[in-house]
Amino acid sequence: MGLHFMGKATSTPLLFQSKLLCFSLFYLFTSLFLALYTSLSQSQCLFRSSPYDPIQTPLFSYPRSYGEHKYAIPTHRSTCSSPVFFSDYWTVLKEIQDLCKNSSLASPVLSYMQGRADSFGGNFSTQKRFSYFDHDNTSVELPCGFLKKFPISNYDRVAMENCKGVVVVSAIFNDHDKIRQPRGLGSKTLNNVCFFMFVDDITLKGLDYHKLISRKSGANKIGAWRIVRVSSKDLYGNPAMNGVIPKYLVHRLFPNSKFSIWIDAKLQLIVDPLLLIHTLVVSEKADIAISKHPYYVHTMEEAMATARWKKWWDVDALKTQMETYCEMGLQPWSPKKLPYSSDVPDSAMILRKHELGNNLFSCLLFNELEAFNPRDQLAFAYVRDQMRPKLKINMFEVEVFEQVAVEYRHNLKRIGEEEGSRGHKTKRTKRARADLLYVNGSCCSRCQKYLLDMWGEYHD
Repeated sequence: MGLHFMGKATSTPLLFQSKLLCFSLFYLFTSLFLALYTSLSQSQCLFRSSPYDPIQTPLFSYPRSYGEHKYAIPTHRSTCSSPVFFSDYWTVLKEIQDLCKNSSLASPVLSYMQGRADSFGGNFSTQKRFSYFDHDNTSVELPCGFLKKFPISNYDRVAMENCKGVVVVSAIFNDHDKIRQPRGLGSKTLNNVCFFMFVDDITLKGLDYHKLISRKSGANKIGAWRIVRVSSKDLYGNPAMNGVIPKYLVHRLFPNSKFSIWIDAKLQLIVDPLLLIHTLVVSEKADIAISKHPYYVHTMEEAMATARWKKWWDVDALKTQMETYCEMGLQPWSPKKLPYSSDVPDSAMILRKHELGNNLFSCLLFNELEAFNPRDQLAFAYVRDQMRPKLKINMFEVEVFEQVAVEYRHNLKRIGEEEGSRGHKTKRTKRARADLLYVNGSCCSRCQKYLLDMWGEYHD
């Protein structure tokens, strides 16, 4: 029924009614789309566009059986705004190129110990290792691995030496993870960044099983990654320790590279590596950039978690390691250690500038890992605090880490394993002899003061 106004009948036009209907439908479908997008998006963010020129097409198509995108670990971010600012891609590209051309003149170089030993790193005594921490005299030869041949082909070795700019490095030993392609690369990044993935014989067997690479052919590329085959029978018995070699001796494996990013194989990089190096290392004038641990601040917290969750089988050796560091001066974190904002990193991703500070730290830390175990968070703060010259570290927040990489769970089952077996046998846990505070039933452990300081109970 129309309405009478000033003697004229009026009614709602049909055209207006249809516009209202269209607007309602548009609002409905837009809301559904945004809800679906945020529920499926890995970043849980709306329209996270980037200020650069990303490659849109996938770098490599995996067979369905490989399952490289299974078992992603969810993250809980309080905001979708990026915690870091990335500069324009083309500006960053030119600046990194200029730095790589000119950096060879900027820093003195270390002299590395040569020769042969029974182990890859020489397995030096505690006093011998610690004698290299004060290294103001760069002419002194520093032990830094390679005292036993690193078993790769000469063909791969030449390719590694020819990487003269930025290198991204990862490793899979014991078929522990999937090879995941980086995302969000700028259109010129593959021409300026090398991607190298180190694999052992067991991992290579898995790649051959999925027909990603043939053990019989000379093929060495899977998407962005160049695959380097490592004969693990000539290295350490522990695959994790073999993975430490490319993780901490990247500056020796790639002697002509100027910057590097180590990324655990459980991670997928989703931001261009040039942007990461520029934002987290170059702009911060840092030797190394690494994420803070999401839970722990003190080294002893990490040591206790390592024992509790059986991340290293020899708990007694963990106790010995911590007591060694306590005796030689390891302190819990406090504001006195600033600008170092934590003693415990999440070392799944490490960004480095290949100059004296980083190279020295990497060598010293590797020697500690060979001496004790491959749990690098346990030796991190001790080496950092004791070494000279001091290291410039950008320990960025966990939210940054979660914005630039997606984390996945390790393989649930390795290729070639029989039911109930493992490619690398897990050793039975060896418990510590005594409580951390006591030795042979009487007070006190060498870490007693550390623990009381950490708990806020020590008074001079």
